[in-house]
Amino acid sequence: MDERARRIGENEALYRSINEKIEGLNEAFGTVAESMAVICECGVLECTEQIEVDVPTYERVRAEPTLFIVLPGHEIPDVESIVEPREGFHIIRKDRGEPERLARESDPRSET
Repeated sequence: MDERARRIGENEALYRSINEKIEGLNEAFGTVAESMAVICECGVLECTEQIEVDVPTYERVRAEPTLFIVLPGHEIPDVESIVEPREGFHIIRKDRGEPERLARESDPRSET
């Protein structure tokens, strides 16, 4: 994997990890609602834009380690593909090979 693709994957994994902590705080304080604000999980480290997403969609995305939630236009076509365009955000999947491997290895919900 080239350095750029690795850096993009690491940035996305960082934001996914932050969003997991946000969800955990919601649960811990009993404020589980129908939706939650997450940070865009794009590969740009400086991006801190928030996305409102319903909890069932968030859980569905988190169930698959290669899926991420990004703002429209924040997808990076040479390492990922839009699999579900939604109102206000896109669900993207990391491409096969190294991008997919890095996403799986950095998944905070994986047991390994």
